[in-house]
Amino acid sequence: MLEALVRVVLTGSVADDLLAEVAVEPEVSLPGVEVGSDATVPRATIAQALALVLFADLCERVPSAAGYVADQRAAGRRLVLDHAAVRTVAAPCGALPAGQEQVARLLRALGYEHRETYDLAALRMTGRSWAHVDHPEAVPQWFVSELHLDRLSPEVQVAAERLLATSLDPLTAADHELLDRLAADGSLPLADAAVLVPALARCFARLHAEPTDRDHDLFAQESAELAWIATEGTTGNHWTDRVPDVAAAAEAERLAGRPIKDTIEVSGSRRVRQTAHRATLVERRFHTVEGRSLVRTVPGSFFELIERAPRPDGSGLDLAFDAANATGIFAMTRAEGPSGILGGRRAGA
Repeated sequence: MLEALVRVVLTGSVADDLLAEVAVEPEVSLPGVEVGSDATVPRATIAQALALVLFADLCERVPSAAGYVADQRAAGRRLVLDHAAVRTVAAPCGALPAGQEQVARLLRALGYEHRETYDLAALRMTGRSWAHVDHPEAVPQWFVSELHLDRLSPEVQVAAERLLATSLDPLTAADHELLDRLAADGSLPLADAAVLVPALARCFARLHAEPTDRDHDLFAQESAELAWIATEGTTGNHWTDRVPDVAAAAEAERLAGRPIKDTIEVSGSRRVRQTAHRATLVERRFHTVEGRSLVRTVPGSFFELIERAPRPDGSGLDLAFDAANATGIFAMTRAEGPSGILGGRRAGA
């Protein structure tokens, strides 16, 4: 059933590649379920389809992730999508709900529940993990972070609020109706699920206006995370492959010449070990207060590797996150150079 949904949403070759590259548990993919015009798709399968669509998007934007996936496929291994991460700002966001609620409203309808809250004090953020109620180990988790704007200077707050006020909600009234039905029933007819998945995918993008170069400079001076949100919005910050040995995987990435982090983050429990590629550099357009256009090179998204050990009580994998680990991983999108800007050029008047 997952395959049918993915093939409705994505083009043939993209769907073929995804289905060959990512491992999905049978209780989520439902390969033996007959798919007809009246087929009903459970929320876990819809959640997994959204994950695949967004992961395909990340691979298009992050060449190091695409290279990793190609190498894994050549070696005969399928990825296990562990989690995705997105960033939000705890402030009014125009037509969108404020802060993490703009993502949480989607996750709840898909069958996720909030698991843990993490104090990311060094980043002036709070992180929240969301796991799927029906299949917490099999369906990718979400790590939703929220930047506390009130911990930044008044000047930054005013500039950020002005930018975020331009946010638009990509969901139509019909999309909201489908989301409400999914939340109430826990499933949707295949045709409706095929409409909802791409609608939800549109929520993971920059939904506010293009920032000014002056505001971006201001943000970068106080918060690399806010500067990143200004250009990338709620685009998937990173996706993660769950691997059996993260140290071995990191060394393989190093030998392949991909931009892997120098160290491995280890949780306080010692059961969660993470590392990541450095963020892909992307060109983003800004405008000046005088109305001129400017293109700058800034950090985009990245790819992560995680190893999870079983919990001591034998109840399954330790699906927790760790505040110190998250803080270290977040550094992958920190830019170098003056005001956190890597480079820029005028692109016209």
